[in-house]
Amino acid sequence: MALAQPASDGLPPQRAAPLRGSLATTACMETLQVGYLHAVAAAAGCSLSQPFPDNGIDWHVSHSAPGHTVDDEVTIKVQLKCTYQIPPRVPGDEAGTFAFTLDNEHLVKLARTPVAVHKILVVMLVPRDQGDWLRAGHDRLDLRHCCYWTNLAGHPVTGRRRTTVRIPTTRIFDDTALCAIMARVGVGGRP
Repeated sequence: MALAQPASDGLPPQRAAPLRGSLATTACMETLQVGYLHAVAAAAGCSLSQPFPDNGIDWHVSHSAPGHTVDDEVTIKVQLKCTYQIPPRVPGDEAGTFAFTLDNEHLVKLARTPVAVHKILVVMLVPRDQGDWLRAGHDRLDLRHCCYWTNLAGHPVTGRRRTTVRIPTTRIFDDTALCAIMARVGVGGRP
């Protein structure tokens, strides 16, 4: 009997494709990005709440820390988006941003300034093939590819119905980035 050996990346080898459910791919993408947000918030020590109705904002993320001077707990609003139409950043890519298109009505909400509660856009890039979204091993769960964030406050509407915005690839949305965002907001700054 032959035992499967882990790949050089430490993860078990890929298995035969499982029988996936019939849920629409876009619905699966929404679920995946919510799972990503939950993991980042947990690692950053943040709480999450989902507004109802959402009125164009998916999540409220709150953070308590002794360094906050504007309040003992600060909150930001997060709009999540997910796409497989944009490839992830590859080594040697010096562009530093990728284009993402928003409906103007949505951009106006995210770009409003001044605000009492800051908003950020978080865009997740995933592989086109759902079978490539994640792999589990004994010591980790690899989720592909990742989320990037930006603050669109003050961004102009330039298109008739939709506007293309640039998302910096230097702004990977992880627990360290979320803590830094909250630290800036906690002293009265912008994300």
